[in-house]
Amino acid sequence: MSFDKKINSTLISVYNKTGLDIIVKKLADLEVDIYSSGGTQIYIEQLNIQCKSVESVTGYPSILNGRVKTLHPKIMGGILSRRSNGNDAIDTAKYLIPTIDLVIVDLYPFDKAVDQNFTEQEIIEHIDIGGSALIRAAAKNYNDVVIISSIEQYNELFQILESQNGVTSLEQRRNLAKKAFAISAYYDTKIFQYFDGGGNNFHDCLRVAENINQTMRYGENPHQRAMFFGNIESMFDKLNGKDLSYNNILDVDAAINLINEFSESTFIIVKHTNVCGVACDNNLLKAWQKCLACDPISAYGGVIITNRTITKDVAQEINSLFSDVIIAPNFSDEAIDILATKKNRIILCQKNTKLPTTSLRSALNGFLYQDRDLKTELNNEYKIVTDTKPNQKEIESLVFANKIAKHCKSTAIVLAKDNQMLALGVGQTARIDALKIAIDRAKCFGFDINNAVLASDGFFTFDDCVKLANQEGIVSIIQPGGSIHDNEIIDFCNKNNISMLFTGNRHLKL
Repeated sequence: MSFDKKINSTLISVYNKTGLDIIVKKLADLEVDIYSSGGTQIYIEQLNIQCKSVESVTGYPSILNGRVKTLHPKIMGGILSRRSNGNDAIDTAKYLIPTIDLVIVDLYPFDKAVDQNFTEQEIIEHIDIGGSALIRAAAKNYNDVVIISSIEQYNELFQILESQNGVTSLEQRRNLAKKAFAISAYYDTKIFQYFDGGGNNFHDCLRVAENINQTMRYGENPHQRAMFFGNIESMFDKLNGKDLSYNNILDVDAAINLINEFSESTFIIVKHTNVCGVACDNNLLKAWQKCLACDPISAYGGVIITNRTITKDVAQEINSLFSDVIIAPNFSDEAIDILATKKNRIILCQKNTKLPTTSLRSALNGFLYQDRDLKTELNNEYKIVTDTKPNQKEIESLVFANKIAKHCKSTAIVLAKDNQMLALGVGQTARIDALKIAIDRAKCFGFDINNAVLASDGFFTFDDCVKLANQEGIVSIIQPGGSIHDNEIIDFCNKNNISMLFTGNRHLKL
């Protein structure tokens, strides 16, 4: 038995008519019977191509203001009938049901209606019922029927019509059926997310859908396959360089989330999702110089981001450092010319894009889903628990350091002074070890940590950290609080003139 099938008839029902003219002209050349209705039928007939109306088959007109056109046994039967099934053949002959070999559908753009803030009723009317039913029916019967479920597949269909004279293999039909079910699932998920309030609610089911993808050269390591599902172009205009890698995307994500904490003129360097440097200064060039000074060794090959326009003088300084990615809301023409001298360097102009408020990650044989940590403690959103009060300059540094600690891998300690990160210790199992690393790193790069401040992403279980901080001349500490040893720690701070702030919020990041 041959599994090749020739297309002799087609049903076409599309919202977007772009590119359809080439397809229907080729179908007409191959003497394929064309069925259609509504606007699609009018479009085809305006091309002077013969088209049979769905109504002439069903005996029913389009009703309910177009809500019901193709949902009829003579249409669905013509798609679902199994050509090799004798009983199906008897039914199609008895009820005069024409078999349909090709179904072309382009669904109503429901997600665009949502994005463009249509009214509730307008959005509901963009839920495609007949088109979805046609897609699923044709895909189910892929043994006999070809399903084209998106205008993105027109080129593939044209090649079949052109080079194969409308004859398809089982493999081709099955592959198109797979794509059809993916489109159907995506469409239904977008509808569910709309009714679920945008997909950010916590209920008893999880539905995720993304169509746009980018194949990575590899994942975290060369032996791992990887893809990115999402729309990078909606977030950035790429001005130079190669495509973002898997690890680039993780670093860019970390950089974007941290830079969003700052309204001041700020520079940040990120590498392997860890912070290498952060500094704020009204003079952007000084902000860059202070940022790089935090850890000029680790900065090599990192991701650089700022929330201000990069100009020529800043670009000249940045260009001396090898960096994979540079991100800013804007670049002067001179800055682009300078930074683009490294042809592989990725230069991204960041757009004002709303980020998700939830996060999803795989774990065990399922997924973990949670709210993103969007809590940031600003001025006055803390409690001073010591007799010694921090001055305004120290408070600003504490708030600055606490923003950074929130985005570091736990356990994390950040040392800062004058809106410049001095050093950090991250990813440790003991908080005292994180502090020791931070102190060593600060001294390694020549920083004087006397009169510096300290931020911790979690509470101090014991008083060992505050004792070491006191020995090194640290004058103020910000932490969540909540340890059973809080009173002992506060007493030590009072005796040694260290000010301490409790935020009441833990910021662990695993």
